[in-house]
Amino acid sequence: MSIDSAPINLTHHFLIAMPGLEDASFARSVVYLCEHSERGALGLIINKPSDITLKGLFDKVDLSLRREDLRAEPVFQGGPVQTERGFVLHEPMLMDRAENDESVYASTMTIPGGLEMTTSKDVLEALSTGAGPRRVLITLGYSSWGEGQLESELAENAWLTVGADLSVIFDTPVTERYDRALGLLGLQAWMLSPEAGHA
Repeated sequence: MSIDSAPINLTHHFLIAMPGLEDASFARSVVYLCEHSERGALGLIINKPSDITLKGLFDKVDLSLRREDLRAEPVFQGGPVQTERGFVLHEPMLMDRAENDESVYASTMTIPGGLEMTTSKDVLEALSTGAGPRRVLITLGYSSWGEGQLESELAENAWLTVGADLSVIFDTPVTERYDRALGLLGLQAWMLSPEAGHA
């Protein structure tokens, strides 16, 4: 890496797929980056629902789901890596009197900017009783990039980046998330199309 190219940190940003990105996992996707460092990046796709509902997922892991607001919500395809594992993106759940803002769950990554991502089953157990974080997005699988890989994809114009807006994740209908994320940059999809002007 040359001295004049300072490392970028896109933690708590959205990656928005450019129209030319045709990889089946990532076409028209919005990825929320949970971590980005010189070692690589890890994120969750927030706009690709699977055909599994949260109730179906909870049934599979032998938990009831008492949260009526979540039962019909989809489980998302978070990315092509470890698609059998669950990842729960949620609002911070801090222990009372915790040292160093410690999360209440066993295996949680705290994301600077205001969210947590938990991979341990205890967050599902909390949700099953009607407790747990109020706003959640659950994926199977995640997206990852090795050292320098995301930076080279950015250099090839595969992705646009913008600071994450939690309302896109939690308050926007799934079918509108790509367009809403683009809107954060003042863009619309037709502006990016190689065939602009042709509907």
